[in-house]
Amino acid sequence: MDRDTLKANLALLIVAVIYGLNYIIAKDVMQGYIQPFGFIVIRVIGATALFWIFFGKTKDEKIKPQDFIRLFFCGVFGVAINQLLFFKGISITSPINASIIMTLNPVIVFGLSLFFLKEALSPIRLLGIVIGFMGAVTIFMFKDGFKIGSETLLGDVFVLINSTSYGVFLVLVKPLMKKYSPFIVIKWVFTFGCLLVIPIGYSEFSQINWAMPTIIYWKIIFVVLGTTFLAYLLNIYALKTVAPSVVSTYIYLQPVFATIAAVMLDKDELNPIKILAALFIFIGVYLVNPPMFRKK
Repeated sequence: MDRDTLKANLALLIVAVIYGLNYIIAKDVMQGYIQPFGFIVIRVIGATALFWIFFGKTKDEKIKPQDFIRLFFCGVFGVAINQLLFFKGISITSPINASIIMTLNPVIVFGLSLFFLKEALSPIRLLGIVIGFMGAVTIFMFKDGFKIGSETLLGDVFVLINSTSYGVFLVLVKPLMKKYSPFIVIKWVFTFGCLLVIPIGYSEFSQINWAMPTIIYWKIIFVVLGTTFLAYLLNIYALKTVAPSVVSTYIYLQPVFATIAAVMLDKDELNPIKILAALFIFIGVYLVNPPMFRKK
């Protein structure tokens, strides 16, 4: 594995850890403190401001007019629809339901990549996606609380649309990575996304009672800095080197790190089935991007 590919996979590993923690942290903030759309306004405005502060003066930033159209749709699918529906979805359904539905994302991305990016259909990569999917679903099927019914259906649908939307974003943004710096791309993606999110979420944002415990503020900061700014930056950086299907497959690691975090907080416990499921996930991620089968 060359150095660029190694760094891309390391970036994706860090993202998986951040998203694994986010399932616990974001849910806490939305339980009685901030409504989902209001939270997204904070998240997107904060991250957009950070992107412009750090990357607003990029040299030789000459974007073709037609590429601004693609950047706009990246903002629609990768920021607005993706974030609004995910937070709204997990506020209605259970974290376990949301996590299981999100495991469909690599399958969606792989299908879109085959059709739009003409990504090679490798039996090894397909096997990796299947094995990773089996491992991720196994972790959640042995947890208490998995239930699909009328009270969770709307949230489940929102999370499914969110997962599909993020898959579309990964495929849409990949061609831009061949032309521009990741920092330029993500800055404009969030700019367009921010313009869409503010009018939709302003009503809930205006209802926020800012008299919250200090720990909630720290969790908000984690979501803005970690789950949004850093995670999106690392994902877009990795896309410069690896295929969208590789990026999406790392979602299978999220339940592993979420379980580890829950164990450390005494909210869950390890057992042989979870350890075996985690092994399946790591094997699946490896097979999707194995150095011995992959050509640069």
